[in-house]
Amino acid sequence: MKNAKKTIFIFLIILLSNLSLSGSYGTRPLTPSLRLGDRNENVLRLQQRLSNWGYYKGEISGYFDKDTFNAVRQFQHSYGLPVYGTADKHTILALGLSKIIFTGVVHAQATGNSDEQLLARAINGEARGEPYEGQVAVGAVIINRTRDPAFPKTIAGVIYQPGAFTAVSDGQINIAIKEGSTVLKAARDALNGWDPTGGCIYYWNPATATSKWIWSRQVVKKIGKHNFAK
Repeated sequence: MKNAKKTIFIFLIILLSNLSLSGSYGTRPLTPSLRLGDRNENVLRLQQRLSNWGYYKGEISGYFDKDTFNAVRQFQHSYGLPVYGTADKHTILALGLSKIIFTGVVHAQATGNSDEQLLARAINGEARGEPYEGQVAVGAVIINRTRDPAFPKTIAGVIYQPGAFTAVSDGQINIAIKEGSTVLKAARDALNGWDPTGGCIYYWNPATATSKWIWSRQVVKKIGKHNFAK
C-alpha cells in the first residue's frame, strides 16, 4: 500500500512539473528563433515577408523547409548578417518582423503593401531630412535600378544589395517612421511613376561621399543635399 501511494505521489509530482513547463512555454508570445523543421504562424509570416522582398519563391505554407532555409541565408548574406539559415532575433529585426514575432502584434507593415513599406523605410533612412521632392527622388532611383540590368530586379534586392545604401549598412533603415512623416507618401508617389531625377540610378551627398568613382558619373540634377546621376 505504501509503495502504491509513493508511486502515485511521484507520478503527481512529474505531472505537475510537466504542466508547469508546458504552461511556461505556452505563455511565451513567440519562439526567439525560427529554424529548419518549424511549423507555425511565425514561419508563415517569415515566408510572406521573404516572398514580398524577393527572396523566397516557394509556397507560403508555415513550414520551415529547405527553400525557406535558403531564402533566409540569401537575405542574411545581403544584409551582412551571419549566414546560417536560422531566423534569429537579428534576422527577424532586419526583416521588420520583430513587433509581430516577439509580441504577436500585427500592424500595417505585416499586411500592407510591402514594397511601399520597404521603400518608405529606405527613404526614411536615406533622406528623411530632405525636401519632399528629394525623398521622392531617392525612391525613384531605387525603382530605376530595378529596371536596369546591372542591378537586382526587385525593390528588396536593390535596397539590400551589399554596400549599396548607407541606411542598410548603419541600420538606419530599421528606424521607426515617425507619425506625420512624408516618407510613405514619397514612396507611394515614386511607385506611381513620379521621377524627379529623369531616370537617374545613382545619388550621393557631395559633402560626405568618399568614393572617387561616384564622381565619374554625370550629374543630372541636385535636390537638397543630394546629387543625382546616370
